[in-house]
Amino acid sequence: MKPSVTLPPPLLLLVLLVVAGLSRAQVKTSLLDLTSIRSVLPNLSRPANLSRIFYAVMFDAGSTGTRIHVYTFIQSDSEELPVLDNEMFHSIKPGLSAYADSPEVAGHTVRMLLKVAKKTVPRLEWKRTPVILRATAGLRLLAPEKAQALLDQVQHVFDESPFLVPDNSVSIMDGTNEGILAWISVNFLTGHLHPQTKKTVGILDLGGGSTQITFLPKLRKTIDSVPVADYIAGFDLLNSSFELYTHSYLGNGLMAARLAALGALGAEGLEWRVFKSSCLPKKFQDEWSFGGITYQVSGDPDGYSGYKHCYQEVLKVVKGIIHQPYELEDSNVFYAFSYYFDRAVDAGLIDGVKGGMLEVRDFKKRAKEVCNKMTKNSVGNPFLCMDMTYITCLLKDGFGFKESTMLQLTKKVNNVEASWALGATLDHFHNLKIH
Repeated sequence: MKPSVTLPPPLLLLVLLVVAGLSRAQVKTSLLDLTSIRSVLPNLSRPANLSRIFYAVMFDAGSTGTRIHVYTFIQSDSEELPVLDNEMFHSIKPGLSAYADSPEVAGHTVRMLLKVAKKTVPRLEWKRTPVILRATAGLRLLAPEKAQALLDQVQHVFDESPFLVPDNSVSIMDGTNEGILAWISVNFLTGHLHPQTKKTVGILDLGGGSTQITFLPKLRKTIDSVPVADYIAGFDLLNSSFELYTHSYLGNGLMAARLAALGALGAEGLEWRVFKSSCLPKKFQDEWSFGGITYQVSGDPDGYSGYKHCYQEVLKVVKGIIHQPYELEDSNVFYAFSYYFDRAVDAGLIDGVKGGMLEVRDFKKRAKEVCNKMTKNSVGNPFLCMDMTYITCLLKDGFGFKESTMLQLTKKVNNVEASWALGATLDHFHNLKIH
């Protein structure tokens, strides 16, 4: 019996193709085609049923803009949290509250953003992909009937879409949940969200209408010294319970704080009144809009301007309103995002892509420089003095951070938007039982 000869796969293929009557040039082409096919085939070294890919669409209807987050997850173990594989993000300004008197335009805004989801999620997955919208301070500040009209329009758009529309898919989010879900998002992305975790990060979120602070206390006194019980909230995850210090301050977002500092909150006679501030350049006068309402604002040409006077204006928006937690210093690293990040970029304190670490005193120093050097135009950002001074006041006299406290200013964590949206998505799939 002749010994058998085993040819290497490429050589065996070459022999077969020659036997089939192909020329050397055709053989070469066929080999190239096979190589290219091999490169796009899936790696079948592990059973395909060990993991699955799924998607979720989360809308963040904020006071100054509407954002869509389209998440791609990989679930390898039903008992564990999924792995976030990708996020597609897009935003449109202004927020839905700007359309309080024309809710159908709000519906059009959401319909336009849904196109992002259709391009991102494979068509075969549309009917299994939940679409959810949560509104925050912008709608909380509206009259209930106007807010509901906006929500109804969004619900109509969702119902006619090809995506999965779960129960309670469109609603106004509770402020406490906003803080908790932002904390869950950031700790998930930084790898700290697991049972018996000892090291977590706190979050500071400054929106247009509200601001949130959330962290995991290490000292019992922090919990025992809160003014009312609702400063402490918890959730359950992976057979563990987390008890957080968290609070949302409606009316202390950056835009709402501008309104209060100007004395324009709830004011009448807007068509003829001009709201003056020592936080604005003396000769500045212009229109400013928030929540669908336009205000006439100006500096005080006959009065004082500068950091000290501005600080006294914004202090009244903070003092006696913001609670100072017992523990802040050295107990948590805090991630600060949204308008904390945006204004730090505008002031030249951090890179607009990378973000960076800042001390609280860095905001104070830059606020002084901006306020004391205001010109008529203030280089395209007349509110920068007011905003930087308010942030300084909120951190120091509000929450009670020391000037030496380091904050991590970020827009994205591991290339994912820092917001409550990811936490809300995890809550939808895992029912975190927030209480």
